[in-house]
Amino acid sequence: MLRLFVTASTIAVSTTLAAVPLHAQESEAIVVTAQRENRTEVVAGGTVGVLGDKPAEDVPFTLRTFDESLILNQQPQTLGEVLENDPTVRTTFGFGNAAEQFVIRGYPLYGDDIGMNGLYGITPRQLVAPELYSGVQVLNGANAFLYGAAPGGTGIGGSVNLQLKQAGEEALTRATLGYTSNSHFGGSADLSRRFGDAGQFGVRVNGVFRSGDVSIDDEFRETLATGAAFDWRSDNVRIFADVAYQQIEVDRLRPQVGLAASAVPAVPDADANYGQAFTNTNLESVFGIARLEYDLADNAMFYITGGALESEERGTYASITVTDAATGAATGGASIIPAEQSNQAIEAGLRAKVGSAVTQEFNFGANMSWQEFRTAFDFRSGYATNLYDTPQIALPTQSTFVSGNMDDPLPSSRSRLLSAFVSDTVGFWDDRVLVIGGLRIQEIEVRGFDINSGLETSKYEESAVTPVAGLVVKPVEGLSLFANRIEGLQQGQTAPIDGINPDDPGGPVLPVSNASQVLEPFKSVQYEIGAKLALGMLDASIAAYSIEQPNAFLGPDPDQPGFLVFAPFGEQRNRGIEAFVSGEPTEGLRLILGGSVIDAELTNTPGGVNEGNDALGIPDYTINANAEWDLPFVPGFTLTGRVVHTGEQWVDQANTLEIDPWTRVDLGARYVFAAGETPVTLRFTVDNVANERYWTSSFTAFGSFGGQLLQGNPRTFKASVSADF
Repeated sequence: MLRLFVTASTIAVSTTLAAVPLHAQESEAIVVTAQRENRTEVVAGGTVGVLGDKPAEDVPFTLRTFDESLILNQQPQTLGEVLENDPTVRTTFGFGNAAEQFVIRGYPLYGDDIGMNGLYGITPRQLVAPELYSGVQVLNGANAFLYGAAPGGTGIGGSVNLQLKQAGEEALTRATLGYTSNSHFGGSADLSRRFGDAGQFGVRVNGVFRSGDVSIDDEFRETLATGAAFDWRSDNVRIFADVAYQQIEVDRLRPQVGLAASAVPAVPDADANYGQAFTNTNLESVFGIARLEYDLADNAMFYITGGALESEERGTYASITVTDAATGAATGGASIIPAEQSNQAIEAGLRAKVGSAVTQEFNFGANMSWQEFRTAFDFRSGYATNLYDTPQIALPTQSTFVSGNMDDPLPSSRSRLLSAFVSDTVGFWDDRVLVIGGLRIQEIEVRGFDINSGLETSKYEESAVTPVAGLVVKPVEGLSLFANRIEGLQQGQTAPIDGINPDDPGGPVLPVSNASQVLEPFKSVQYEIGAKLALGMLDASIAAYSIEQPNAFLGPDPDQPGFLVFAPFGEQRNRGIEAFVSGEPTEGLRLILGGSVIDAELTNTPGGVNEGNDALGIPDYTINANAEWDLPFVPGFTLTGRVVHTGEQWVDQANTLEIDPWTRVDLGARYVFAAGETPVTLRFTVDNVANERYWTSSFTAFGSFGGQLLQGNPRTFKASVSADF
């Protein structure tokens, strides 16, 4: 089927476009140009929050951008598949559904806390279609000054910021057809134009639709996303407006695996699906962002930006918790949970740079975001199931816990985050030494509501000052040394409704005495030193860091036997070293590689329980290596390969259970040829070539004493054909 698809697509495109044959030299020029523009690249630098767009060498932080060429060439279906290229990021699931959750420097980053064009709360929750974005920016480390507190309470170890596509200087008309095994087909289109005597008005419209079963048995996914970007530019004014729509459906998701056994179960077959056929998720989002930039002078700019998101989720979910690791015997649970969001955000600021012998770049402004979350719950009766031989059952009809209006959910929480920031970057000796200092005053207001009556049940309003201090020294051309001290601010987490007793993991699920209570905000502190090196087409960085963060877990409530309580239980101290290299060391060979070593330790635990243990779900080390090679003896042909390796991870806080290290190898190829005057690109990749079966992660959505096992994807074939008209 795959061979027929690729062949048919090639014939169709070639027949349509090859109306007039070209001379050999003209054809070769088209191929060379297209192959060069198709190179997968990582950009050192990007948008550093309120500091603006900066090259990597000028900021005391580790920042990189995976651009749209990587997204086009690797054909990822989710944001997590893009971030697989980063050795400092690992992906898992959160909340018991298809929501992607990321782990950076050993701390979680929920999908709800992914930024978009510098704003929180605008990105579609749970899953993101990568085709709408020109870049995925990763900033490692605490960032409360740069972006403000993430509204979902995560991002202590790093942030991810998406950049929506904008019209470029060159016209673009691209159509792509794609296939993913086993029977997932789709296509995308990307159109970009500039208008006016000086190209002052730009329009870019793009979209994607794909649907079908993926490589996990009977797991179905469908994605529809479209976006439009408009911009107008004059000598001193720039106006941008973006609007987009995304709908994603997932049926019979293979879930995470809870563990209530005394051993880690053997990994099922790579393509096994132990989910239930009655499960489904439908995510729908409408979102948009507008921005105005006004140059007050050559060295001063005022900006204001704002955005909004409306999202709706309808889902029927099923969990699986293994009780006997040898046989795979397990219990299952079903739930129906609607969820809706209404979010808005706005930011305004002024940035100016003055001086010559000694320069100063001032930056000050304020931002505010509002979020309303509406939900309801219908938990159904449990059932017996098995990890290795999963019986399919009908959705249980008996409800064990119902709360809220399932058809029209009422608000469960409303939050308002307000902050004001100011910073000064002082430059000495032609900016070869940069000293950065800044403060952000943040206020977090969260109100909780009874989802049955709509009455307010809790409220807190807390404020905090999160400073930043940084130093950059550039002793020689291409070398940048840096250090920073920056804080993270975590909005208080909300206590879950129930959970597993850590003292009796095989026992019944217990209620939580402070269910839905919102804890006070947590502050973390990061110290980091590092170096960056730019050698022509090659960029490298290395950093060492230490982050301390209070931990909240579920534990037995000493005041109410038979209940759990969600509360702070000590701290987690993560120390590590990261290295990253990207670029083209020699003509035609491109590399993206690096690694991370983390020592994540529990400290100041109540009563000394688990004191000094490693935190669960955090690998001791991670290594990535990507390579592309343009074959010099076959014009237009590129070989690709990637190796992803992750060290062992503890499954429990007591450090008695762990999952093995794993390695995955991906291989592929790309071929560019000229069909008439149109370049056509064929792509083919195989992810997990050896069809390895492995537990990829043991991280969990809520801090708890037991992790959730997530299985890695099986061997997956991907093919696509693109034509740039």
